[in-house]
Amino acid sequence: MASMDVPADMPKRAQTAEAPQVAVRATPAPVLSWVTLALMTTASVASLRAAPTMAVYGLACVFLYLVPAVVFLLPTALVSAELASGWSGGVYRWVSEGLSKPLGFLAVWCQFAMTIFYYPSLLAFVASTIAYVIDPSLASNGLYTAIVIMVLYWTGVWVSSRGTKALAGLSSWGLIIGTLVPGTILVVLGIIFLGQGNPSAAPMTSSHLLPAWTGLASLVLIVNNFLSYSGMEMNAVHVSSLKDPAKEYPKSMFLAVGLVLLIFILPALAISWVVPADQTSLTAGVMQAFNAFFSYFHIGWMTPIAAVMLVAASLGGMLTWLAGPSKGLLEISRSEGYLPPYLQKLNKFGIQQNILVTQGVVTTVIALMYALIPNVSSVYWIFSTITTQVYLIVYLLMFAAAMRLRKSQPDHPRGYRVPALHLICTVGLLSSVAALAIGFVPPSQFGGSSVWSYVLFIAGGLVVLGLLIPYAFLKFRKPGWRTEAAATEGSAS
Repeated sequence: MASMDVPADMPKRAQTAEAPQVAVRATPAPVLSWVTLALMTTASVASLRAAPTMAVYGLACVFLYLVPAVVFLLPTALVSAELASGWSGGVYRWVSEGLSKPLGFLAVWCQFAMTIFYYPSLLAFVASTIAYVIDPSLASNGLYTAIVIMVLYWTGVWVSSRGTKALAGLSSWGLIIGTLVPGTILVVLGIIFLGQGNPSAAPMTSSHLLPAWTGLASLVLIVNNFLSYSGMEMNAVHVSSLKDPAKEYPKSMFLAVGLVLLIFILPALAISWVVPADQTSLTAGVMQAFNAFFSYFHIGWMTPIAAVMLVAASLGGMLTWLAGPSKGLLEISRSEGYLPPYLQKLNKFGIQQNILVTQGVVTTVIALMYALIPNVSSVYWIFSTITTQVYLIVYLLMFAAAMRLRKSQPDHPRGYRVPALHLICTVGLLSSVAALAIGFVPPSQFGGSSVWSYVLFIAGGLVVLGLLIPYAFLKFRKPGWRTEAAATEGSAS
């Protein structure tokens, strides 16, 4: 949602909702090297925002990252490559062709809807980072977090509604400014810290390679990593730009997976070396580690610099991709009549301002929950989980559509074919279903809270946002919702 700094977690997450592409290019696609594609994919996925969540598990974070990488990340990357090389238009076209148009709308809706919870969690991370420049105690202040979320989000809506194109390059710098540089500094300082004989806050022995088993709650953090890996399908559209997709795309994806794992795992370990698990904030953990390392090495003046780098990258990612998912939803709704005319209107800059404002109202309500619920980390976790649950619906539909298309349209031209497609799709489907189920189990950090309250929050968010609202749009839509201009453009294409 996903850094959903998109989310290289996010709704990178937000990056995957493209407008439908119905016109066929007359010129050949430019050739990309498989290494370049791997770096592009890494930039769209990797982020430091999830590091504190895994740091609480110490050395076991390696296992917690590897499992979803094998059963979810690789299947997603490979399957989306076959779909993108055969059908343009993104997930709506894939699911519509393979299953049905209403389910295609559901997939696009979930891509958009996950951002409703993704942006509050992203901006909560920004708020806690800013707090370390102003007053570290603010990082756990719910009212402060709510105010920052609302101010930054509405500022982002205003900027996006102006159609500012100058922001387009911000996401490309996000990987360097907000991920690679601070991540490298964090890991290098951590290695020097341990090399000087200082003990690690988390045990680094082989007996701690696996997370301690405390029942189903000990598996819950794996679910959050599914969202950390989402967005791999975004760059699958470039598979046809490779010289030899059948050979080069798998190599590109394996390299990207390796780089993503390094960026996720090493900073998480560095945080666990210096910040005890019971003191790690899920929103401010990165800055906690920077603050501890900078204080130890007597370079505390670098703390504000690190905070500015993280904030700049996160805000750049938010501004760059704020209108992305809603634009994809708008284009499809204008041609198929899925949304009422009010939400289809464009402002004088050609931006879907009414959708952004409506989304902003809901985001404001969600932000207020940070002020009403005492534990900021708990709210952050709940919203991150709802985001994951909603977005998993997209992947369930994508895997099912891929299997159906291989059977119903076996001779349709594809630039890349996944070996053992049905097996890989089955692994992806089962892992996504397992993640959905485990997402309803409170993690061990919620031991003192009501289990049923947690389940109701997650289930309510998933059912209302991911199922009931899109069903209502489909149930009550009218023929007049399909705009005449869009219908004419669709016929011409």
